[in-house]
Amino acid sequence: MKTLSKLLVVLLTPTLLLSGTSAFGVEIQGVYFKDSVAVDGTKLQIRGAGLFRFMRVIKAYVGALYMLEGIPSENVLTDTPKRLEIEYFHAIKAEDFGSASNKIIAQNVGAEEFERLKSRLEQQNALYKDVQPGDRYSISYVPGKGTELALNGKSLGVIQGADFASALYAMWLGKKPMNKSFKRQLLGSS
Repeated sequence: MKTLSKLLVVLLTPTLLLSGTSAFGVEIQGVYFKDSVAVDGTKLQIRGAGLFRFMRVIKAYVGALYMLEGIPSENVLTDTPKRLEIEYFHAIKAEDFGSASNKIIAQNVGAEEFERLKSRLEQQNALYKDVQPGDRYSISYVPGKGTELALNGKSLGVIQGADFASALYAMWLGKKPMNKSFKRQLLGSS
């Protein structure tokens, strides 16, 4: 029996090291993400985590996506609770978040939908703060309540609407995400 246990440890260890996952969370590029988080009293499990590279070479940030267990990945943009946490490796000015967000969201939702969401996008963009290396944004969506933006655990504000949440999360998880590899990692499919 001891031999079988040792064999299983040897066989499973490379898988654990490659994925960076454990029963306690995920570590990517030295950044740790918990295996689960509570959002408005609902326990969400980590779906996936990954490294976002800008222009394929610059390590910009790492992120983790949390969802309810049993929700298929293809339903990530539906009216279901979720959280995306992003920890940054470089300083970024607040105003840079808004311009980049608007561009990617417009590509994912189309011109008419973008115009309909514009006032809420402006509200969201006004919430952003400058970030320094090691800062962590979280974007948490709760059906019926809205999408909360928080920096280092401090709430900056909530924007209403499932349509808004879907558009915002589409930047990373939509049909035209900022980075397809990062999307696959967040959804746990790479």
